[in-house]
Amino acid sequence: MSIEKILSSAPVVPVVVIDNLDDAAPLAQALYNGGLKALEITLRTPVAAQAVKIMKETVPDAYVGTGTVVDKATFEASVAAGADFMVSPGVNDELLALAKESDIPFLPGAATPSEVMKLSSYGFKFLKFFPAEAAGGAAMLKSIGGPLPHITFCPTGGITLESAPKYLALNNVICVGGTWMLDKQLIANKDWQAIEALAKQASEVK
Repeated sequence: MSIEKILSSAPVVPVVVIDNLDDAAPLAQALYNGGLKALEITLRTPVAAQAVKIMKETVPDAYVGTGTVVDKATFEASVAAGADFMVSPGVNDELLALAKESDIPFLPGAATPSEVMKLSSYGFKFLKFFPAEAAGGAAMLKSIGGPLPHITFCPTGGITLESAPKYLALNNVICVGGTWMLDKQLIANKDWQAIEALAKQASEVK
């Protein structure tokens, strides 16, 4: 399985924070039913790794990966949870060494041309551009695409339903990461139908 295949499964990758383990299965089903096939579960809560296992069981045809992979502990937790892919907000030598030894697709983060060039030298052709809006947005990515046209990005960070098409129109963008379909109030109310409708809207973004 390649990172390209995973990222091309839908135009938007939902970046999910799971606080309540009971939400994992119905939320995964709602996002998948709405057409979002790759789910990034951030390792920011104590139940996140467990949630990955539950979501994989709930929607076996989806790609369930981990986000906020920042060190050896979160990398190993991702492997133990059976993550289909891993995403980091940035990169360090420890993560690069771990990724090299693992066959799990890894999407490292970059925000500057120097970081992009370093990751390119390690053989990475697909990168997360983070934090997208704060780091210059679509204009920055378009500029990076000039000298580094061989790198393709999944921009994440501050992207909305309204701004997503700007990114997706760029030649060097394969998909975007977002949280707008994960309305906290709807999740608290367990309104999975509404979440599915938001996911469907996101899956049709062009």
